[in-house]
Amino acid sequence: MANRDYVKRGKGSTRTSRKKAPSRKKPWRSGLLAIIATGVFAWGLYTLSSDPEPEIPAKSTPAVATQTEQKAKPKAQIPPPPEEKWDYVDTLPNREIEVQAKEQIKSKVPYIMQCGAYRTIAQAESRKLDIAFQGLSSQIVKKEGSSFHRVVLGPYSLKRDAERDKHKLQRAKIEPCKIWKEAL
Repeated sequence: MANRDYVKRGKGSTRTSRKKAPSRKKPWRSGLLAIIATGVFAWGLYTLSSDPEPEIPAKSTPAVATQTEQKAKPKAQIPPPPEEKWDYVDTLPNREIEVQAKEQIKSKVPYIMQCGAYRTIAQAESRKLDIAFQGLSSQIVKKEGSSFHRVVLGPYSLKRDAERDKHKLQRAKIEPCKIWKEAL
């Protein structure tokens, strides 16, 4: 395909787009229509309020007397409420229930909770301070051959204790914390 030189081609047709100028007519028709509609609405409200109330025909008194006679018939006696068959309301407060809890298995390897691993000691100290504000003690551990400073809590003999502290930190928006089965 041959290269074209668009510069020699010349200027293209220049179109100037003109927007239609808004008409400067006064909206007298709309205003007149609004005034007429408001007038008709006001006239309708006035005619509704000035209409007389319809007359209520007077009821004859003999018909009322027959209705009261029918109501005066003696009604059947209501039977007394039945006696309760159940006695749980009386016996429940006196009952004692014995619950046997399962034995918690203590692990030989303690649990630890890691709440972050940071390259700088300043970041690790900051996380340790956040944990200390929650009433928990933590340690900063750096393994040999690693450039990370780990913030750990524990050791915990029961995983339940580690979970309780983890939930306490989650409520304080200190996340993520992981529980590991590992010795320090």
